[in-house]
Parts: sequence; structure tokens; C-alpha cells
Amino acid sequence: QVQLVESGGGLVQAGGSLRLSCAASGRTFSSYAMGWFRQAPGKEREFVAAIGWNGANTYYADFVKGRFTISRDNVKNTVYLQMNSLKPEDTAVYYCAADQGLSRLRRGLCDYWGQGTQVTVSS
Repeated sequence: QVQLVESGGGLVQAGGSLRLSCAASGRTFSSYAMGWFRQAPGKEREFVAAIGWNGANTYYADFVKGRFTISRDNVKNTVYLQMNSLKPEDTAVYYCAADQGLSRLRRGLCDYWGQGTQVTVSS
């Protein structure tokens, strides 16, 4: 069983930065691929970024490439999403997710989800 708790969301002006954190419980964190998804009002949840169990492989949605960076610390059981050059269209609830299969996770077929953290980017 893995429990995920996100933090770091908030209100920021366009062009600003935020770093989201996702703290995971359980001693098997390092065996899970981790990812971030987001859901804007009235829209479906969408994939943002994913990282393999050892951090060697990372994947990004096209709309965040070059602006967002996903990373993880398997000692602290935490995954991060550094978000730079934020745009108003990045406004959404951001969810952390975990699955033992990276390809499954990238398709949104995740075993575990966090509760989400709100990110609001003002213009």
C-alpha cells in the first residue's frame, strides 16, 4: 500500500515558478514509477510527467517540455515537479500518482493517487 500526499501548490503570476512535492509512505517507494497529472475545471485529467523507479527515465507532455522537470529522491520517498515559466493555462489541480509499471502510469492506469494540490497562475 502506498499513500501519496502532495504539497507546494498555490497562486503565482504568469512567468513564475512553483515546486510541487509528493511524499509517499511505504518502504517500497523505490520500486514504483511516479508521475504527475493535472485536471483543469471542465476538462479531463491529463498526463504531465513521469519518472522511472531509479530516476533514469523521464517523460513529459509536449505542453510542459522545457518548462517542467520531474525528479525523485528515493531516500526521502519524495517526487518533485519543478514548474518554471508558468502560464495561465497551467492552472489546474495537480495529482501525484504511483504504479509499478511506467507505461501503465503514463496511460493514467495508476494504482495509487494523491488528493491533489491546486495550482493557480494569474495573468
